Amino acid sequence: MALQQVAAPCAHTLGSTYRKAKNSNSPIEPSLVFWGRRERVSAASGLLSLGFMLACPLLVVFVHVCIRDFDASVRDAVCELAALGALDFFLKYTPLPTLEAGLGYIGWLLFQALLSIALPGKTVTAPPTPGGHRLSYRVNGLNSWIVTLVAAVTLSVIEVLPLSSVAEHWSGLVAVANVYGILATILGWTKGHLAPSTAEDRRFSGSLFHDLLSGIELNPRFGRWDLKLYQIGRVGMNSWVIIDLSFAALQYQKTGAVTSTMVVAIALHTIYTVDFFINEDWYLSTIDISHDHFGFSLAWGPAAWLPMVYTCQTQFLASHAVDLPYWCSAAIFLIGLAGYAIFRSANHQKYLVRQTNSDCTIWGAKPSVIESAYTTADGGTHKSLLLCSGWWGIVRHPNYVGDIIFSLCTGLCAGSTHVIPWLYFIFMATLLIHRALRDEARCLAKHGVFWAEYCRRVRWVLIPWVF
Repeated sequence: MALQQVAAPCAHTLGSTYRKAKNSNSPIEPSLVFWGRRERVSAASGLLSLGFMLACPLLVVFVHVCIRDFDASVRDAVCELAALGALDFFLKYTPLPTLEAGLGYIGWLLFQALLSIALPGKTVTAPPTPGGHRLSYRVNGLNSWIVTLVAAVTLSVIEVLPLSSVAEHWSGLVAVANVYGILATILGWTKGHLAPSTAEDRRFSGSLFHDLLSGIELNPRFGRWDLKLYQIGRVGMNSWVIIDLSFAALQYQKTGAVTSTMVVAIALHTIYTVDFFINEDWYLSTIDISHDHFGFSLAWGPAAWLPMVYTCQTQFLASHAVDLPYWCSAAIFLIGLAGYAIFRSANHQKYLVRQTNSDCTIWGAKPSVIESAYTTADGGTHKSLLLCSGWWGIVRHPNYVGDIIFSLCTGLCAGSTHVIPWLYFIFMATLLIHRALRDEARCLAKHGVFWAEYCRRVRWVLIPWVF
C-alpha cells in the first residue's frame, strides 16, 4: 500500500509533465519518457559510437579471415596483421561481394519478407511503448522457419541448390551481409528523421554517430510491416540453422561423415531457434522490441554479426572434425538442455504470472509478486507485476543465467584448441551481463520504488552470493 501511495503522485507528475511539454512544445524529461535511456550524449560518446560501428564489421571480417585463411588461428592472423599493418591486411584479405552471393542474398531478403507478410499467424498486441502506443504484430515466425527449412532441403534434394552452397559462397555472403546491414542502418536513421511511424517514441541523442548506432525510431514500420522484427526474427534467426546445415554438408563433403559434435551444436541451435519462434509473442515484451531503438545494433547485427558469430562453431567444425566420445557429446547436449530449461521455464514463469494476474502456481505455491505501476509519455498509467518467487526469487535475471549455460555448451562442442568457436559464448556472456545491468537501470527508471522493493527482496543479479 505504501508503495502504491508513493507511485500515484509520480504517475500524476509525469502525466502533467508530458501534457505541459506537449502544449508548450518544450522537451519532456528524457529519463521519464524513455525509462532511463539518455536523450543527450557527449561528443566523446558519439566518437565511441563511431568507433564501435567501424570496429564491428572489421571484427566480423577478421573472424572470417581467421577461419578461411589461417586455419582458425587467431595468433597467426594477428601476426600477419602486425607484419602487414591494418590497412594492408584488410585490403589483402577482406572478402568481396560476388554476383552469385549478391543475387542469392537479395533473394533471401525478398523470400523472408514475403513469408513474414503472406504466412498465417495470430495477431498479438505488444506492451505499451514509452510513448504510450500499443502495436500489433503478426506472429508467424515458426511457420516461416518451417517453410524456409523445407525449401532449403527440397532445393538440395532436387539438385537445384545444394545444401552446402551457403558454405561454399560464404566469403561473398559475409561481404554482402555487411553491406546490407549498413544500408539497413542508414534506412532506419533516414526514416526516423523523415517518416517516423510513431514520432513520440523517437529519440535524438544530439550525436549523428550515436543516433546511427542506437537508433532514432523504436519500432520503424512500413504500414503494418515491422522492420525491427523482420530484421531480427527473419533475416537473423531464420538464417542460423540454415547456415549450420550448410557447413554440416560441407563437413560431409570433406570427410564423408558428420561428427557427433556437429550434430549436438546444430541440435542446440535448433532448440534455441524453435523456442524463439514458438514464443515470439513473448519476445515482443523483451528489451529488444520494447526498449531498444532501431539502429546499427539491431539493423547490422542480425544481418552480419548473428550469421557470422552465432555459427562460428559449425564453421570451425566443417574444417576441424572434433569428434568426442558419444558419452561426452551426450553430456554436453544434456547440460545445454538444462541451460535451455532454466531459460525457458524462467521466462514462462514471468509470462504465466502476468497472463493470469498471478492467479497460478509457481513451483507448487502461489507466486509472490509486487504490484507495480508505471507511466508512459501520454500520461497513461499501467499496471505490471514483478515476480519474486520461482527462479525470479533466486536471482533477478535467471533467464540470462540459462542462456549463458546454453551458449557455453555450444563452445564445448568444438573443444579447447581454438578460441574462434568460443566467440559465441564470449559474446553472449558479455552481452547478457551488460544487458542485466542495463535492465537494472531501466527497470528502476520505469518502476521506481517498486523495483527498489524487488531488489530488496531478491538481492542477487545473476549468481547467488557472488553477483
